[in-house]
Amino acid sequence: MQTSNPLLFNWESKFQLPPFDLIKDYHFDEAFKEAFSQIELAIEKIANQANLPTFENTIEELERSDGLMNKVASIFANLASSDSNSKLEELQRDLAPKWAKMDSDIKLNKKLFARVDSLYKKRAYLNITKEQLRVLELYHLSFVRSGAELKDIKQKKLKKILQRLAELGTNFTQNLLKDERDWFMSITDEDLIGCPQFLKDAAREAAQERSINGYIITLSRSLIVPFLQFSPRRDLRQKAFKAWELRGANQGKTNNLKIIQETLLLRQERANLLGYKSFSDFKLETEMAGSPDKVTELLMAVWKPARQAAINDAKKLTEMMNADGTIGDLTPADWRYYSEKRRASEHNLNETELKPYFQLDQMIKASFYCAKKLFNLDFHQIDAPMYHPDVQAWEVTRNNEHVAVFIGDYFARPSKRSGAWCSRFRGQSSMDKNQRPITVNVCNFAKAPKGQKSLLNFDDARTLFHEFGHALHSMLSNVKYPYISGTSVARDFVELPSQLYEHWLSVPSVLEKFAIHAETNSPIPKPLLEKLLEAENYDQGFSTVEYVSSALVDLAFHTETPPKDPMMKQKEILDQIEMPPEITMRHATPHFAHIFSGDGYSSGYYSYMWSEVMDADAFEAFREENDPFSSKVAHLLEKHIYSAGGSLPANELYMNFRGSMPKVDALLKGRGFLEC
Repeated sequence: MQTSNPLLFNWESKFQLPPFDLIKDYHFDEAFKEAFSQIELAIEKIANQANLPTFENTIEELERSDGLMNKVASIFANLASSDSNSKLEELQRDLAPKWAKMDSDIKLNKKLFARVDSLYKKRAYLNITKEQLRVLELYHLSFVRSGAELKDIKQKKLKKILQRLAELGTNFTQNLLKDERDWFMSITDEDLIGCPQFLKDAAREAAQERSINGYIITLSRSLIVPFLQFSPRRDLRQKAFKAWELRGANQGKTNNLKIIQETLLLRQERANLLGYKSFSDFKLETEMAGSPDKVTELLMAVWKPARQAAINDAKKLTEMMNADGTIGDLTPADWRYYSEKRRASEHNLNETELKPYFQLDQMIKASFYCAKKLFNLDFHQIDAPMYHPDVQAWEVTRNNEHVAVFIGDYFARPSKRSGAWCSRFRGQSSMDKNQRPITVNVCNFAKAPKGQKSLLNFDDARTLFHEFGHALHSMLSNVKYPYISGTSVARDFVELPSQLYEHWLSVPSVLEKFAIHAETNSPIPKPLLEKLLEAENYDQGFSTVEYVSSALVDLAFHTETPPKDPMMKQKEILDQIEMPPEITMRHATPHFAHIFSGDGYSSGYYSYMWSEVMDADAFEAFREENDPFSSKVAHLLEKHIYSAGGSLPANELYMNFRGSMPKVDALLKGRGFLEC
């Protein structure tokens, strides 16, 4: 078709990058209309063809059917989360149920399922490759789990449920973004007495971004967390922390509690329609864990020592607070402040001394350096239009051959949702041609004032490495079919490549090379580096309790009867596990985007810990070689983990790499809990 819409013509740039400088919000309406039309015609053609079903004329054609939709939707989804506005949000609300309807129309198409089912039933006699067999089995499973075998009445009911869930997830996300975007606390020079200069600079930069004079604290994690760490003003810490906790629970249009209640009810109804006792039983069937019981077993094995460690730490922090002249109980708004003081006292380590050594640009280079050492990848910055002036892009090559394009979007801004994530503008496949990926990492680091270098804390640097591990999983993908490309793996396996990559940040030779002081350009002193690495497990009780409590609430929400009052249910679950009152969930229910913005991590927030059991064991393979960059282990790691996508079940991929599955002891040892 002839059109001036840049979303609808072939991109002729060197890497076929989206022409961000030409794409306008109004282009999406026409592009999505055409994309929906193309899918509808393609599905009708596949389902109604006279030829007997073959892998090529059914499964491969299904793989081709959504080419334009993937192209347009990937751009839209990235912009809607990274640089949103009212027009994109309106379109997002309109599209969510349409996408759900489209997916249901495909999966519940009787003629189409008959073709897929026919191939599946005679799969043992088909002359197809192992990869094709895997794709066929996954397609069939997806159809069945979407209701293809249900009677018409139940199918119609399921269809309505899925469309409504899509609407609810979008509304949840937009409410949360609005709360995070709208709230800020104006403060003065006097309010910042006792705070480090980097926090003052970040607060000033946040104010300028909103055209406000002076300083503000926002709900961006990169700003509110250091404020809670360093501000001696308990009243301001409590005010900021309360706003942080109330995201999604404020009175008014952005309150998420009714959305949560309806979401849980509909998920349970969906599971029951498909023959499952609970949504967790349905969701976990295809994951490595397999069942809620196995997840509970893992989480409780970690919860007990983590809780005890947190209780021990809380006593020490309370004593410090009381000695400081504040009488009473330690609160969640106090923990980070006194924990930072304790770290400075016990480890002779403080953020102000450490942070200048963690320049954002240097940590990006460090992540690239490790990818070069492990996988022989090179990164060359390219000059191409991006969707925001802060966004950077690199061509990724190996032996001078193109591998991927990597895009980095690192700074917080009001138009971006909170958190950090990896997504893609194009996935990898070699079905018709060698299509190489375009992958993006999105973070929310505090931006330095103009002319200054942006600094990270060690946790920020770990986040950068984590997301880059996801990016490598996407960029190194080497499969034929889009359906199993890159990060298209079990949810409790997808965090393995990312969490494993975090280990290389702590390799001394990496820090000695890239932890360079922002002002003096001197490398991190060896004594300071040793103190940093010795303190890596500091405050693990706090961080583990934060995380595991969230995972247990998620699991209970989706295993038990949906609650009439989600907040009462949250309290009940936390009371049952005897949650320390000095700590809150990392993601309280009203802003638990992992599980309520969509189905992605619903009943699956445990995935990070499940993967951590594997990543602790996986890095041990390098230790066994006495070389964190062992070429032998790196080759196996790429072959069986980073490049394999979902070409085999996750447990087989890991077994092929390591030879056996690890036990939880590897995680407990890594977090320093074996002695608890």
